[in-house]
Amino acid sequence: MLRDISLHILDLAQNSITAGASCIEINLSCDRESKFLTMSIKDNGCGMTAEFLASVEDPFTTSRTTRKVGMGIPFFKLACDQAGGEFSIKSVINEGTELSGSLEIDNIDRLPLGDVGDTTSFLISSAAETRFLIKLASVKGEFEFDTDSVKEEIGDVPITEYEILQWIKDYVNENVQIIFGGVLNEIIS
Repeated sequence: MLRDISLHILDLAQNSITAGASCIEINLSCDRESKFLTMSIKDNGCGMTAEFLASVEDPFTTSRTTRKVGMGIPFFKLACDQAGGEFSIKSVINEGTELSGSLEIDNIDRLPLGDVGDTTSFLISSAAETRFLIKLASVKGEFEFDTDSVKEEIGDVPITEYEILQWIKDYVNENVQIIFGGVLNEIIS
């Protein structure tokens, strides 16, 4: 099992990249009223057939040719179940896939959020041509990060330049602190 939610984001978003997605939207939201942290990843990749989708939660179902098991989706579902939450996945061929999961904020088995900024910069460095939208929301506010906006602002400078990736990491983490500080108990407000 992965040790934090940001690593689940990394693993699941890499599935979207492999599926040929040109746009991947990652949403993290929580509020004290619902008592759940919700994560969703939506892409415009190749999608899955109904037959494959029906068995995708089984670790012995994978589209990989390098090994016979796929643990990303089953591990994320397990993390949601263990933390008193729910998991769902929808997919349509040639339209994309959306998966979402919720985890009870105060559940002792909820994984920590992890380094969302580092995950974001790693995803960008591995698929610079993909548009990534990162959206954060809580009772403290909302934040949206869009790689297209960054690319427009930096002009001819590649988004994969070390200084740009470092700025992205720091910028996303600063906003994670603002949005989730005092809401998620592992983030100091």
